[in-house]
Amino acid sequence: MDQAKELLEMPRAFLKDGRQFITRCSKPDRREFFRIGQAVGMGFLIMGVIGYVVKLIHIPVNNILVGGA
Repeated sequence: MDQAKELLEMPRAFLKDGRQFITRCSKPDRREFFRIGQAVGMGFLIMGVIGYVVKLIHIPVNNILVGGA
């Protein structure tokens, strides 16, 4: 009987915790949303530049190692 109560209590506790989490969360305001967008954009830009530089260095080094056949 105790195991059945425990099995029923687990989903209740999960739903209770989930409800508390949702009520504590809030939507970002316009300024915060803009800042998040800027941070994501800068991340994309930096990763793109790093990828471009790596590719720019990789092509000539690969040609030297493999030999431009």
